[in-house]
Amino acid sequence: MWPCFGIHVLLVVAVTLSPVTAEAQSENDVTGDVYPPLWDLAPGNLLDFPVEDNKIVINAWNYQDRLGVYKSLLNASAKYFAAFGPQNSGNILWGLPLQHGWQFRTGRLADHSGVTSCGYENGELLCQSVRSWWSCMNYYLAIIPFLGAVEAGLFGQLPYEIEILPPEEQEVDFCYSVKDCWSRMPKLMDEWKTFFEYLLSTEHTAVSSDSFSSFKLDDALGLMWKAHTTSIAYALPRFQDRLKYLSDPEANFGEDWADAVDFIAATHFSTDLLTTNNFQSFLPQRILVEADVLPSISDFSPEQNKVLVSLRVLHKANKLTGGLLLKIWKKAMSTEAGRKLGRKLIESLVSSQELELLDLVGIQNYFEVLFEDSQFLENERFLHGLI
Repeated sequence: MWPCFGIHVLLVVAVTLSPVTAEAQSENDVTGDVYPPLWDLAPGNLLDFPVEDNKIVINAWNYQDRLGVYKSLLNASAKYFAAFGPQNSGNILWGLPLQHGWQFRTGRLADHSGVTSCGYENGELLCQSVRSWWSCMNYYLAIIPFLGAVEAGLFGQLPYEIEILPPEEQEVDFCYSVKDCWSRMPKLMDEWKTFFEYLLSTEHTAVSSDSFSSFKLDDALGLMWKAHTTSIAYALPRFQDRLKYLSDPEANFGEDWADAVDFIAATHFSTDLLTTNNFQSFLPQRILVEADVLPSISDFSPEQNKVLVSLRVLHKANKLTGGLLLKIWKKAMSTEAGRKLGRKLIESLVSSQELELLDLVGIQNYFEVLFEDSQFLENERFLHGLI
């Protein structure tokens, strides 16, 4: 019974998070307000950044500079995604700056320790705090992909080296150049370099300079999500101490969200401009505070409350099963046909009323009771059946 129930829970969460559901709530189009805050003001080319001592200098602790890193990546990779949407809207790298823009807009990049005014309107609005869990985690999804792209040759032969400025404290938690990052985290750098090398390889095998016929979106998504989840896995244990500056609800949400990315990644979820915007419409529009109690946060929509509860349930269920829930999902999504079938199944469930009838808190309680006896998980037949 349990494996079927586990898959049912995963489908429930997927339905709740499905971008198709968001589409019913908000019909964004490419002419709407779909770009990250201050996108037009961010540097769009590496040579738009300051050059000092024959080095391109990037302040990764300034929102506009970090956004410029993303914008440079989007512009340099645009030709590879021309077939997937107008105005570079089909570029799967949009998920990174859009997520970062949501973090900035909702105040998650500020200093929540109360020590500085970094990230606040009455202080340094564009400052990204090294005390922010979200900002530190994002570093590994901004600077590392960027330096991996530089090493892969996405920007061609640059006339200068790249130098990333360190924060004022906790410098040891980060790396600051291609050479530095390769020496300290070679596996992570290699994952991102491999993704960008795949894009470059499609240019070399194309019929003409403006035709990328060998490009396979599912392969690109697989490589990108592999690098993405590796970044999160690398960063998570390093920034546990930053969670202490957040309220319990916000800290829980951060960890829940990081865990959910593994499930999303397994489906090769498309992170183009419009899909990501639809998806993000269900994320909380402000940072959570101690008074926020799920699933009844009054200034959140019913859908936003459901997403937060679903993420909490998914995280607890996966933890209680020792990660077996994720293994089930990855196995189901291990082939292109399986991923396609999974996405279609999710989409077919979106229009039903089943989600309204689900007691997600009850599901969580079910798992807690089911796995409170540690010997249950040690049953070899049970484990064999799941794996």
